[in-house]
Amino acid sequence: MEYNLYCDESCYLEHDDSNAMTIGAVIVPKEKRTEICSRIIEIKKKYDISPTNEIKWSKARNKLLPLYLDLVDYFFDDDDISFRVVLIPEKQLLNHEKWKQSHNTWYYKMYFEMLKVIFNPDNSYNVYIDIKDTHSNFRVKQLQDVCNNNIYDFNKNIVRKIQTIRSDEVQIMQLTDILIGAVCRSGRKLSIEHENEAKLKIIERIKKRSGYQLNKTTLYREQKFNLLVWEASI
Repeated sequence: MEYNLYCDESCYLEHDDSNAMTIGAVIVPKEKRTEICSRIIEIKKKYDISPTNEIKWSKARNKLLPLYLDLVDYFFDDDDISFRVVLIPEKQLLNHEKWKQSHNTWYYKMYFEMLKVIFNPDNSYNVYIDIKDTHSNFRVKQLQDVCNNNIYDFNKNIVRKIQTIRSDEVQIMQLTDILIGAVCRSGRKLSIEHENEAKLKIIERIKKRSGYQLNKTTLYREQKFNLLVWEASI
């Protein structure tokens, strides 16, 4: 089976206002990609949202809450879609100097930590990463080298490609953004004045549908909603 992975991250900068960070991927069979994108577009149209309008976690408000809940329910109802995410809950504890690395190097280590559990030698994978800056293509080349070398996939039969794309151009990437945003919010320490009622309701729906808390590691072989809470070594 050939799979497409749609990857994104939340609060990944070294110095921002968030204690938590997430890196995650929505995984779909390549042959189902068009069908899944069409279904997401149908859900948008139900709420008079243009297919070209990007649905993001940061835009979640009560006015559009039914749309977000429908997208969450669609994810859990469709057996062809799965999700893997790594949550770093205490980003401020990172000690890059101790491990002789930059934040950027560590960031791609976390990408590999997220991806390595997904790869199965019986399948092949195309990995798409939301483009962040002009250096993204070079960094993605490094990430592909690490992934291929780690599993002795020197001919790229398993990890066929890792490339950047724009998240607003791919419907499935918008599911990734919502799910990683919810997990990251569950790991953040925010005061009451920063609470967003719509986001809290989305989180509760994900908890109910998944059967998991969003700030605790799931079973290693959890297939639908797989979460790793990664703790920094001090």
